[in-house]
Amino acid sequence: MSEDSNEFADENVDDNMETATFEEFEQPYYDDKSVETPVDEINMDVILDVPVTIAMEIGRAQINIRNLLQLNQGSVVELDRFAGEPLDVLVNGTLIAHGEVVVVNDKFGIRLTEVISPSERVKRLS
Repeated sequence: MSEDSNEFADENVDDNMETATFEEFEQPYYDDKSVETPVDEINMDVILDVPVTIAMEIGRAQINIRNLLQLNQGSVVELDRFAGEPLDVLVNGTLIAHGEVVVVNDKFGIRLTEVISPSERVKRLS
């Protein structure tokens, strides 16, 4: 471009320049994902059909491989719980409740006796 065309372009810009105006927003816009959404605004329908694994655990035992290989029909494995203690109810491996075994229509079930609060679940994770 020649000097004349640069001067011409500068003259047009100066003649047509206007001051920009901005509107104020009623609520600030946050692009920061760390800002929490109020619980009232969360759409729970999005997660209601997500499958989870629920397990009832009556106890645990730790044995060595030699004893594991010797297990056969009729073997008894001693668990870390006493008879009558509540079972653990786990959802995806996280303890959420305790309960007791019941029989309903010839099927086993579990009656929840204590549900772990969300804050207590968080404490148990650490």
